[in-house]
Amino acid sequence: MVNIKFGTDGWRAIIADTYTIENVKRVAAGTAKWMVSKQYQVVVIGHDCRFGGEMFLKAITEVFCFHGIKVLYALDFVSTPMVSLGVVKLKADLGIVITASHNPPSYNGYKLKSHFGGPSSPAEISEVENLIPEIWETPTESFETYVKNGQATSVPLEDMYVEHAEASFDLNLIRNSGLKVAYDAMYGAGQRAMLRLLPDVTPLHCEYNPSFMGQAPEPIGKNLLQLSELIKSDPSISLGIANDGDADRIGMYDSNGTFVDSHHILLLLLMYQYKYKNLKGEVVVTFSVTDKMREMAIKYGLPYEITKIGFKYIAEIMTQRDVLVGGEESGGLAVKGHIPERDGIWIGLMILEFMASTGKSLEELIQELYDEVGAFWFDRDDLHITEEVKQGVIKACKEGKYTSFGNEKVISTEDLDGFKFIFGNERWVMIRPSGTEPVLRVYAQGKDVKDTRSILDAVKKTIL
Repeated sequence: MVNIKFGTDGWRAIIADTYTIENVKRVAAGTAKWMVSKQYQVVVIGHDCRFGGEMFLKAITEVFCFHGIKVLYALDFVSTPMVSLGVVKLKADLGIVITASHNPPSYNGYKLKSHFGGPSSPAEISEVENLIPEIWETPTESFETYVKNGQATSVPLEDMYVEHAEASFDLNLIRNSGLKVAYDAMYGAGQRAMLRLLPDVTPLHCEYNPSFMGQAPEPIGKNLLQLSELIKSDPSISLGIANDGDADRIGMYDSNGTFVDSHHILLLLLMYQYKYKNLKGEVVVTFSVTDKMREMAIKYGLPYEITKIGFKYIAEIMTQRDVLVGGEESGGLAVKGHIPERDGIWIGLMILEFMASTGKSLEELIQELYDEVGAFWFDRDDLHITEEVKQGVIKACKEGKYTSFGNEKVISTEDLDGFKFIFGNERWVMIRPSGTEPVLRVYAQGKDVKDTRSILDAVKKTIL
């Protein structure tokens, strides 16, 4: 019996190892029992482009129907935000996405989405975990039987999402702006929707391929070299947009093929919402996000809060208070006026609308935010090391053994979720084990590319 625990964003495991039909049914059984205890009656289920998505969807549908729960399922692969939006539009009680998000191709996963259209709260997830049975061998009717008797019904989640986006953005302004967009779906679930919304984009990896060509579909610079080269080879391209496997995260490139990380995108969203659209609200970001967000929020007179790593903490706040912009380092960003959910396509459309409405290039908008809070650079190393070495590093962090990294002297530390070492002059490094993968993440902010790289190299040399 495998002990199943949810990480920062759902349960994830390697297919055919721990992620099996039996274990997925166990998780579904625990979720169904939780729904019954809350007198919840309707669940929306979708899967992304990963291997076995439809098979796992059918398996858990059988479990939910067995427990008397009505299942509304997507006909084909969909993004996580499509499921979240579907929960709201269809007035369902819960959403489930069969996805491992940005993890390597060998993984699949299971995300829970609450009735408000965002990640379920940590308290709810804990309740579900406690109800997962050690084994699930109860015979059920087949998926086809439940469909035939009307207990499981297909719903057009992608159509609903596209219609919602068309009603929320000035797509004619974007389409007629002269902006040429390169879009890398990373073989993920956003591919069809983006091509429907922006038919003239230059597509890359916009076909069904569950292997992702061996590449983890995470939209960070080192994984998007083909997109960068495509932009560099075509001077007419204005910017590049990339989404992860379930299209709830985003990465961007300017017209020079230079990567624009989530920190810069967050700052652009805040500047657009407040300075150009005259909107107000709180700013909520996770512990690993640049402190430039705090600086801009203070400058605008907006409340600011830092949470632990995991968008579920931001979503919980968004359901209770008026949040203007929320986001995390990994590219999961959310804005006022949409569901409290990360949405890579939505954020891409918002940046495009910003550019189209101002007539400014992405580079010009980034320079404008630098004029407001100063220039900076951010980068991250993912260290694939043994569990023994990883635990040794974490132990050293807890015991305060790192007082310097090379020539970088630590002047203060923070440990809200991970260990952040402050060097001064808005330069810092953070060490934290991943909550979804067997890696140690090292994040750093410096004054430019070279400075940030030197910080990361010094840390790696010190801890290993």
